[in-house]
Amino acid sequence: MTQKVALVTGSSRGIGQATAIRLAEAGYDMVINYARSKKSALETAEKIEALGRKVLVVKANVGDVAKIKDMFAQIEQEFGRLDIFVNNAASGVLRPAMELEESHWDWTMNINSKALLFCAQEAARLMERNGGGKIVSISSLGSIRYLENYTTVGVSKAALEALTRYLAVELSPKNIVVNAVSGGAVDTEALKHFPNREELLEEARQKTPAGKMVEIPDIVNSVMFLLSDQASMIRGQTIIVDGGISLLV
Repeated sequence: MTQKVALVTGSSRGIGQATAIRLAEAGYDMVINYARSKKSALETAEKIEALGRKVLVVKANVGDVAKIKDMFAQIEQEFGRLDIFVNNAASGVLRPAMELEESHWDWTMNINSKALLFCAQEAARLMERNGGGKIVSISSLGSIRYLENYTTVGVSKAALEALTRYLAVELSPKNIVVNAVSGGAVDTEALKHFPNREELLEEARQKTPAGKMVEIPDIVNSVMFLLSDQASMIRGQTIIVDGGISLLV
């Protein structure tokens, strides 16, 4: 029971998939979580198994607390421990504020905000058995600035960042380090659902001070740093990885 284990939610594609593979390359056995993309989840698992790592694939909508508890029960049964939790799964209804319905709000807040709290509770119970662990969530610039059609997601990510601060304080006595990474526009599968996708991408291409768009490896590099022992004194922070675009008015 000495082999370390990492969970990445929403890890069948995009940033989640890339993070899971990097963690496997770093020597972690992996828990791959997905809600809909079973084929992609299994393809991710194959890539990780090819690296010589053990993989557990779990279908679970993390917006449902019962599904969260079942997922962690499977992790406990399969591995008996958890060392890293990357809270990556996200969803949201992309509409102007005046067009939002209660179901849109609840769906987005449950997956993007509530999931962190209840996953962190379950993760902490497993982590403290082995002396601690690390939690990193994926946020976005919509948490601190206006983005068109982004009301539900932006507010849910703001809640995620606030929760990151609270968890960082309350889980520190258990030697659990909690942080977040907030990315600028990244051309992932998720961005295809944005009605103003091309406008967002063009703005990122033209205005990012770094001279290029943020790419998936840029986000994963920052996640891996926060998961390392080198970042153990960084707690409750949201690290912005956007090439400097949020510095512009």
